[in-house]
Amino acid sequence: MKLIYLLCFTLLAGCAGRATHTDTQASKPGLIYNGVPWYDDQGNIINAHGACIVQDNGRYYLFGEWKSDESNAFPGFSCYSSDDLVNWHFENVVLRVQPDGIMGPGRVGERVKVMKCPSTGEYVMYMHSDDLGYKDPYTAYATCSTIAGDYQLQGPLLYNGKPIKRWDMGTFQDTDGTGYLLIHHGPIYRLADDYKSVVAEAAHVKGMGESPALFKKNGTYYLLTSNLTSWEKNDNFYFTAPSISGPWTRQGTFCPEGTLTYNSQTTFVLPLRRGNDTIPMFMGDRWSYPHQASAATYVWMPMKVEGTSLSIPAYWPCWDIHTLKPVSPTEGWEALPDDSLHITADWVQRDSLWCSRTAGETWQATFHGTQALLTGESNPHGGYARVSLTNQQGDTLHSSLVDFYSKCPDRGVRFLSPRLPQGTYTLTIEVTGERPNWTDKTRTLYGSDDTFVCIESIRTL
Repeated sequence: MKLIYLLCFTLLAGCAGRATHTDTQASKPGLIYNGVPWYDDQGNIINAHGACIVQDNGRYYLFGEWKSDESNAFPGFSCYSSDDLVNWHFENVVLRVQPDGIMGPGRVGERVKVMKCPSTGEYVMYMHSDDLGYKDPYTAYATCSTIAGDYQLQGPLLYNGKPIKRWDMGTFQDTDGTGYLLIHHGPIYRLADDYKSVVAEAAHVKGMGESPALFKKNGTYYLLTSNLTSWEKNDNFYFTAPSISGPWTRQGTFCPEGTLTYNSQTTFVLPLRRGNDTIPMFMGDRWSYPHQASAATYVWMPMKVEGTSLSIPAYWPCWDIHTLKPVSPTEGWEALPDDSLHITADWVQRDSLWCSRTAGETWQATFHGTQALLTGESNPHGGYARVSLTNQQGDTLHSSLVDFYSKCPDRGVRFLSPRLPQGTYTLTIEVTGERPNWTDKTRTLYGSDDTFVCIESIRTL
């Protein structure tokens, strides 16, 4: 992602903890909440970043980076399954850290993508491997006879007998079954019939960035990509072509300029079949370095296609997977009265927000219900908060970090708890005093300039 400073528009709307039980991810069936933790059917935060989705035997399989909070070193790739894209079941860590080699200890593993090879019936997984300094890149691959089984690393993917020494990558399977490997900054490689090597460069897209994702609709190919700004968000853009070989034309951004792709980065596009039509669903990551496992979240939304025009005209903090329409994220949620809130001294109220930057300060509420929702603002001065949920016996049912930093201010839902049995619970928001900060290869410093946590309300069901 290339660093660019853009006017930031305020967006309207918009490790891991474990709960004892959760019925559904959200309060109503079929709702996707963007930019908040998602939970599997055991109440654990879904940890699948840089992801892809494979549809197989009527079920969706989500593959992603099984991030940790301690290091950027590869801890494994995860797999979840779902029949509705909302309620997820954890299947397996499908590729684990290897004893040694390019996916061994102290290596990076990113951008996991899986395709089922039509000629062999095997599932083939692709990934970016690197050292922790991002100076030894490989595109590696692994195989498995079952979609959610234990994948066996096969080594580097070869082109003309040599490893592909590049970093960000994606994949695309055309309607005729041909597989393609997408590489940052231009190359689109055609895979062999068994998907285990590269046989040709099908195209070179001049001006492509990183995190490439490709889909096809009505005979036109659409290639999404991002600028280079390390873990920071930017205005992603896209190209179109009448065939995979081109000519490829740069079309511009697909989200309003200055929104930084609604504070996310492209990872994949999933075709949603609706009757006789196919709607492309954008899948993006909201990275949160250094606490990716606890605090990184996702942005998924349907995309609008008209000829060569591709867009996501507005940010939907919450939407219905069945109707593909936005839903108010707080509809039906009851705001807790002020006398039920316990706010420690260092919180200051401004513009309907309660803000604090003092480590250890808390904002707490006790409620009777099944679920809690926290609204607030992320902005360039935000830090991490620890959000925890306890029962009347004082047992901690959930605890995770919430990131209040974003380069573009965004006021909306910041946290949604797992759904629990009807009962009395206490929600505590604690300022950690830690800020999201990181550097790139050039040692350029990115991220927040402070540790503020800004809260608007706690709502419950």
